[in-house]
Parts: sequence; structure tokens; C-alpha cells
Amino acid sequence: MSVTSTPPRFVPTLTDVVARSPNIYTVPAGNTVPSVLSAYDDDQLTKRIMQRVDLVLERRLREAMGKVILDHTQELAPRLRLEIEGVVKEAIAQALAQETA
Repeated sequence: MSVTSTPPRFVPTLTDVVARSPNIYTVPAGNTVPSVLSAYDDDQLTKRIMQRVDLVLERRLREAMGKVILDHTQELAPRLRLEIEGVVKEAIAQALAQETA
């Protein structure tokens, strides 16, 4: 089965302005728009939504960063232990060499 994909006739670019429909909050019959939603204009609604998104992103980023740092710390711990052990052994060997000299 051969599927050929035809590109769409119009693909908006980042420089194109896409107009929103005037009735952006249209809901199917039987559903109601919360009164809080209708009380805000677009700018206020956008600002409130972005504040909520910022809070969620901040929390999730903090959790993700914590996990990454923990993973790296667990990977580094054995290597650090070996390095510290080598430095301590070298310091002891130098101290003994100086005392016996």
C-alpha cells in the first residue's frame, strides 16, 4: 500500500497573524461556561492562565532537576570515594616517608 502525502495548501508561519474567532468560548449545547471565565477579558484570562502554568512548571522543573541531581550524585559518589581514598593514601604515604626520613 503506497501512501503519498500531499502538503497542505497553506501552512502558517511564525510571522503570520492567525485571527481568533470572535466567540472563542463557545461550548456545546448542554454545557455552561463558568461565570468566572466570562468575567475576564482575554488579557486577564491569559495572565491568570500563565500564572497557573508558571506555578506548575516551577514545581515540575524543581522535581525533575532534583531527580537529575540525585541520579548524578549517586553516579558520582563511588568515583569521588575512590578519588578521596587515593588522596588520603598518598597523604599518609608522604607523611610516613617524612617521619622515617
